[in-house]
Amino acid sequence: MRKVHITETILRDANQSLIATRMEFDEFAQILKEIDNAGYHSIECWGGATFDSCLRYLNEDPWERLKKIKSVVKNTPLQMLLRGQNILGYKHYPDDVVRNFIKMAVYHGIDRIRIFDALNDFNNIKVAMDETKKQGAHAQGTIVYTVSPIHDVNNYTNLAKQLEDMGADSICIKDMAGLMMPSIAYDVVKSIKAAVNIPVYLHSHCTNGLAEMTYYKAVEAGIDGIDCSISAFSSGTAQPPTETMHQALSTAGYDTGLDLDTLTTINNHFKPIREKFLASGGLNPKVLTPQPEGLVNQIPGGMLSNMISQLTAQNSLDKLDAVLAEVPKVRADLGYPPLVTPMSQMVGTQATMNVLTGERYKLIPKEVKAYVKGEYGKAPGKIDEALAQKALGSEELLTTRYADTLEPAFEKAKEELKGIAQNNEDVLSYLAFPQVAMTYFEYRKENPSFDQYQKMTDSETIK
Repeated sequence: MRKVHITETILRDANQSLIATRMEFDEFAQILKEIDNAGYHSIECWGGATFDSCLRYLNEDPWERLKKIKSVVKNTPLQMLLRGQNILGYKHYPDDVVRNFIKMAVYHGIDRIRIFDALNDFNNIKVAMDETKKQGAHAQGTIVYTVSPIHDVNNYTNLAKQLEDMGADSICIKDMAGLMMPSIAYDVVKSIKAAVNIPVYLHSHCTNGLAEMTYYKAVEAGIDGIDCSISAFSSGTAQPPTETMHQALSTAGYDTGLDLDTLTTINNHFKPIREKFLASGGLNPKVLTPQPEGLVNQIPGGMLSNMISQLTAQNSLDKLDAVLAEVPKVRADLGYPPLVTPMSQMVGTQATMNVLTGERYKLIPKEVKAYVKGEYGKAPGKIDEALAQKALGSEELLTTRYADTLEPAFEKAKEELKGIAQNNEDVLSYLAFPQVAMTYFEYRKENPSFDQYQKMTDSETIK
């Protein structure tokens, strides 16, 4: 009986995708022991937007949240999502910040780090991969999945080989927009499994109504594991339901390692939390319904809402269809970047500007210019020459890794925050989200009874 690992995403991606990461620690604290004992391969509980949301909206210290989860979860590896050189934000950080962040994350309980770059430029994940392995954690190299004329089975297989050569302990195919067709999943997984000797995992979303079928075909092709969410917070823009995939795979003769009675207990805990978010509007029923038009325009929901907001502000919502038609053209001109943060925002904004000005590339945002220059990494395909000339002018293309041009920042920030930061974790929080962290520090100062962990950490953890 072949084992198919299942990673539970309720504490991170499902929470992020359905309710904008607004679940407080106290809402899931009581069920952590059951989650730990259910038989999961890993529990994704940190990274992505959890860090920002804890500080910005929940008045929680994200490091303290991780520490408290680890104090209960003793059997199951804790997993996080890391945006390579971007860590958890939207810009590249110097290598010293990346390394210190990973040291601290592993110190406080992270066992597996899923590391990706929006452009699949693995120069942007090599430092994170190296530090993860140095700290003794599992480094999962990640391939961002997208659909374009240059992204095919051979392309993805070559990327998988590169990750294995870099020392990845496993590989994840990250289908963040839920675009992967079941038959394509079979071909991609079959090819990658034949080419590498490390485990391969698949992450997808039910956004377009495909993920369950895609997962099943991937399992038939030999995938080692899939990401699921307990059913109360599954489907829609989140992952397929854990219990459903467990039963479907078990019936077909696969071993997930999960205990259905424990899964039922876990789901019963989250049902009233789901009802609370539905009643408050924090969970919009619209995100629970598949939107298969995304298979045609490939525009993620967040990107679409951003474009609608931009057009509304300009009194030009009537031009939405024209902007939607412009998006694939801009994406082609930029070398077919995957439409994931931050590229989705760049492509959407540029398409909107092209339509509103009536002239293509009359205005080019500074972020698009930085992308063309190479600051975000190497474009997957060829950037249109006329656009490159217009964006760069007399500036030269960046031929080195952008992070190599950045000065170390950790010790400098530590000095600046004397009297404000209580520990190295605070310094890292500030470097990740300066304004948000300062607001949180002020809140903590004004609430002395606030549940903080002043004795928990010190600089010896960073050497």
